[in-house]
Amino acid sequence: MTEIRGYRAFNHSVVPSKASESVIMSNEIDIRNYIEFAKELTLKAGEIFKCGFEGQKIVEAKEHEWDLVTDYDKKIEKQLISGLKSKFPDHEIIGEEDTAEGKKEPVLTDKPTWIIDPIDGTLNFINSFPETCISIGLAICKELSGGIIYNPLSDEMYTAIKGQGAFLNGKPIHTSCVTELKKALIELEFFSLRFSSKNRDIILGRLDAVLHASRGIRHIGSAAMALAYVAKGALDSLHMDHLQPWDVAAGVLIVREAGGAVLDAKEERYDFMKPNTIAAANCTLAMEIKELINNTDLKTMRKRLTRT
Repeated sequence: MTEIRGYRAFNHSVVPSKASESVIMSNEIDIRNYIEFAKELTLKAGEIFKCGFEGQKIVEAKEHEWDLVTDYDKKIEKQLISGLKSKFPDHEIIGEEDTAEGKKEPVLTDKPTWIIDPIDGTLNFINSFPETCISIGLAICKELSGGIIYNPLSDEMYTAIKGQGAFLNGKPIHTSCVTELKKALIELEFFSLRFSSKNRDIILGRLDAVLHASRGIRHIGSAAMALAYVAKGALDSLHMDHLQPWDVAAGVLIVREAGGAVLDAKEERYDFMKPNTIAAANCTLAMEIKELINNTDLKTMRKRLTRT
C-alpha cells in the first residue's frame, strides 16, 4: 500500500472480498451521516454567527493581545460541541477556544475527531468584514475524512467527503487550470511581519519572491476561506506557515477533493496538525511554489552569513 497526497492507494491486483467491500461501504455511509448531521449543526450555528456579525461583541485577548476571541466564538463552539457530543458521544473534539482555555496541545487519536474553528477570521468578524466563516474538519484514524466551511453572510457552504469530490452549496467545484506561478493569484500571510522575529528576513524574502514571480497576491484574513477559494478556483494557491489544525482541517480536504494539491513548505509529508501549508490548484503549481520558497530561504540564509 502506498500513500499519495494523503490518500491511500491499494494494490489493485488484489481483489477485495465481499466482506471488505461491505465494511468500506458501511464506513462511507457512516462518514456521510456524520457530515450531514454536522452540516445541520453548522447551519444553526450560522444564525448565531449572523446575529453577532453586525451586533455588539464582547472581545477579549487570549495569550497574546493580537489573538482575539469574542463571546460569539465561544457561543458557536459550545453549541457545536454540545450537538456533536450528544449525537456521537464516542467521538473526540478539538476546538480552538476549548484548546486555548485549557492551554493544552491538541492530540489526535484514531477515533473520529472533529476539529472546529467556530469563527475563522475573528478580526474580520469583529470589524464586520465579511471574509470569515465556520470551519469543521473530521479526521478518522488520523486522516482527514470530511470537511465543512460555511460563510453565513454569503450563505456559501463548502463541503467534502474523502473520495467523493468537493461541493459549494451542493454543486461540484474544481480548482483552476493554472499551472504556472507567473499566471497565479496567491494568498499569502502578512500578519506576522508586525512582530520582531529572527525569521522576519525569511518572511520578507518569500513575500518579495512571490510578489515578483506571481500574477498577484491577496491576504483576506481567513485561512479557511482562502482554502475554500482555492478549491473553487477563485484563488490559484495559498501559502501560510505556523497555522493551527482548526485553520486547515476542513479546507485541506476540500482543496484535495476539488483536484488540488497540498504540500508542506519544507517537509516531505504534510501534517495538518502542524501545518506549514502550500495549497494549489494542482501539484505542478504547488511544487513550483515550494521550490521558490526553498531557494529563497537559502538565499536569505546566505545573506545572514555574509553579515556575520
